Amino acid sequence: MSTPPLASGPEGALALRPLLDTVLGALSDGARARGGPLPAGGAEAVAARVRNAVGDVLPDDGDPDALYDLVRALAEGAADPADPLCAAHLHCPPLAVATAADLAASVLNPSLDSWDQAPAASALEALVTRALARETGAADAVVTTGGTESNQLALLLARETHGAGVRLVHGAGAHHSLPRAAWMLGLPDPVVVPAPAGTLDPAALDEALTTLPGPLLVAATAGTTDAGLIDPLPEIAARCAAHGARLHVDAAYGGGLLFSERHRGRLAGLEAADTVTLDLHKLGWQPIAAGLLTVRDARDLAALGQRADYLNADDDTEAGLPDLLGRSLRTTRRADILKIAVTLRTLGRGGLGRLVDQVCDHAHEFATLVQDHPRFELHAPPTISTVLFRPVDASDDAVAAVRRTLLTGGRAVLGRARIDGRLWLKATLLNPHTRPDDLAALLNLVEGHTPR
Repeated sequence: MSTPPLASGPEGALALRPLLDTVLGALSDGARARGGPLPAGGAEAVAARVRNAVGDVLPDDGDPDALYDLVRALAEGAADPADPLCAAHLHCPPLAVATAADLAASVLNPSLDSWDQAPAASALEALVTRALARETGAADAVVTTGGTESNQLALLLARETHGAGVRLVHGAGAHHSLPRAAWMLGLPDPVVVPAPAGTLDPAALDEALTTLPGPLLVAATAGTTDAGLIDPLPEIAARCAAHGARLHVDAAYGGGLLFSERHRGRLAGLEAADTVTLDLHKLGWQPIAAGLLTVRDARDLAALGQRADYLNADDDTEAGLPDLLGRSLRTTRRADILKIAVTLRTLGRGGLGRLVDQVCDHAHEFATLVQDHPRFELHAPPTISTVLFRPVDASDDAVAAVRRTLLTGGRAVLGRARIDGRLWLKATLLNPHTRPDDLAALLNLVEGHTPR
């Protein structure tokens, strides 16, 4: 058997073209077989279909049809975020141009742990991260795998700057990765501040900062996972400044509002944060992963510095070769920055802003449909693009059952959120191509599967 061709090099494009046709055909055939936003039958049925498609995972002899068969199986068994009835999570449909750029990154396969493995990619990353940092009022940024890694890194930098005794203070609606990061880093138990309206209460925060010994790290949220709420950032920043507390803002969801002229004002106060989490595989329409952590003081990143002679020898760095080890906790890193850079240049601020405006508008349109429907209850008007609703007079068990029925039937993907002691259905609208008829169809599906 001949040696399999490579994706890069002089013959790489010739080798890839027929394979891309195979992949595109398999994606199309799999989506057609799925016939909806996710596969029907539930977890066991999907697992059985995957087992049948895979067969022997490591056969003695290779199968030339494996690429088609497995891509088709994955597409048939996928939850498709581009389907307007797939609206459960902060799981966006990626832009075609970003996905094409991601293919180029895979082909070239630069590894951003030393300059000699990624000459152009490292230069591109430096340009783009600093440009995005400026959007938050920061000096620099590093690329991460998403919100969880960014939040963990923010706590690590706080610990290295202020000592191992730094204590995390966060609202009740903060992302679970924050207290988990405190546990992983051996920090004191976090202090949870009440959030009676779903957002961190500045008065309760002020009381906590007055009574707690320092050093303290306050974590605010711009776009909660459950309801998409934004903490009152200016008031929180003022309390932090008055008490000498460090401020981190988890804007993994809401950070995309920065691209919108209409909505960026909701993030006022973000510029006061010491660190900010951004996640462009949410309101940035990037293939996973596309996270960043911005830092107001670039000197904080010195804590990440490491020396490995084979990657960043002193004489190499003194000769002008960039040191990449201090740009991440990871060693091998792919060039996730390429798809982000291509998207920013292709769409510009205006194009991205219009996408943000569209999904926010869709959320308000859906909320109006819910509010005007006698059989549904709306939790609150949407802040970003998340809408919480539930059938009137339904029990929590009935709400959960409706969601699972739609899931196992392959009809719709809705999330769930427990707020104020009640279970709500969650629609997270991230597809800018969603139409009013799609929103009405989603609500009709829920109504049709709700017991009377």
